[in-house]
Amino acid sequence: MKYMMFVCTDTEPETDESAAPDIEVWVAENDANGRRVTGNQLVPPSSATTVRVRGGEVLLTDGPFAETKEVIVGFDILECADLDEAIAVAAAHPMAYGGRLEIRPYQEF
Repeated sequence: MKYMMFVCTDTEPETDESAAPDIEVWVAENDANGRRVTGNQLVPPSSATTVRVRGGEVLLTDGPFAETKEVIVGFDILECADLDEAIAVAAAHPMAYGGRLEIRPYQEF
């Protein structure tokens, strides 16, 4: 099953991040065993363009649509047997210590 994992900042990070794993090790291990399909960091939200269509007109806004203290800083697409495996993969990610990870299963059409 495929999952989108949003990598986000958090307003209340773990104060002792010394136990956080190395991101390069996490990527290498999950790439090697096929659980990580793809992923990347994102540039800061200030570079975002928000697109909406209202009344047939395309409206563009520079920057993110929502003003929040927490932002999405990256993503990974995971291929896992089930949610429990996806949770284990997320819990081993360094941002589980300094940020937060949101996992969403793909909606099948």
